Amino acid sequence: MKNSLQEKPIAVDGSRGSDGKPSVLETRFAKAQSGLTPRRQRLVRAILDAADETCFLSSRELAKRYSVDATTILRATQVLGYQSYADFAADLRHHFVSRLTPYSALKAATREKRSVTDHIDHALEKALDNLNTLNSELDRQRIIDAAKLIKRSRRVLVIGLDFATALANYLAYGLLGLGFDAEAPAGGTGTLQHKVKILTSKDLLVVISFGQCLRDTVEAVQQAKKMGVSTFGITDSDTTPIARYCDSHIVASVVSPSFLNSYVAPTAAINAIHVACSHVDPKRALNRLRPTDREYASGSRWYREPKGSNGNL
Repeated sequence: MKNSLQEKPIAVDGSRGSDGKPSVLETRFAKAQSGLTPRRQRLVRAILDAADETCFLSSRELAKRYSVDATTILRATQVLGYQSYADFAADLRHHFVSRLTPYSALKAATREKRSVTDHIDHALEKALDNLNTLNSELDRQRIIDAAKLIKRSRRVLVIGLDFATALANYLAYGLLGLGFDAEAPAGGTGTLQHKVKILTSKDLLVVISFGQCLRDTVEAVQQAKKMGVSTFGITDSDTTPIARYCDSHIVASVVSPSFLNSYVAPTAAINAIHVACSHVDPKRALNRLRPTDREYASGSRWYREPKGSNGNL
């Protein structure tokens, strides 16, 4: 169903995130309002108000939704200060995510006339989109630089909380397998604070958080920087607190139509870090992995069918 741009007052402050602050896109809209015609003001406001749906659309799809041409969409985003629609779309996604709760995400999804199978397909399509975006936009040199930094570091502390705990564990465990002293600590705020406090300038802090970013994770970065500890982040936008405070970071989209983030792209990014770590010094990696070769062939860790068994219970 096409949406018309009805005549109604334009609010420039907009909704605010849970941190009480307007999004980057809201701030740009407020500053650029005088340069937008009333119709384009209503267009931008309509896009923001329906961010749960519009943040997934291309410029052509957005134009079709609001019965305007694609040029109108592009000109409106340029007045907001964006050089490309992709930059506008990234901030629109951040605007949506910063106001997103699991409940609101699921509620929005239930309004769509989709079967369960359709919802599954939609989630898989978005996960694939995230992966394709990572493949096309990932700065490979940042991955290589991160691998070199990991190699130079005495210890690597990886912090990822809530659902990002799985990502932190995956990164740390892979680095352990390559012989690096890496840890993804479990525990609450106190544990994390104590772990960060014992880091030195010879160590590296890697943090993983998305959207608004969790307070404990951001504060860990801020504390580490005051201590002269190198920091590296994995996040979903160049505008998140993780991106702003870390010395370096990579972006991996977690956009999902579900009530949970999609971690397909961050997992692939972490895999890329593991690959880079193994190849910046392949001799070291091979020496570390050589003792495990026999274990994989005949070690007791692996389940093996008893002799003479056909695999039936």
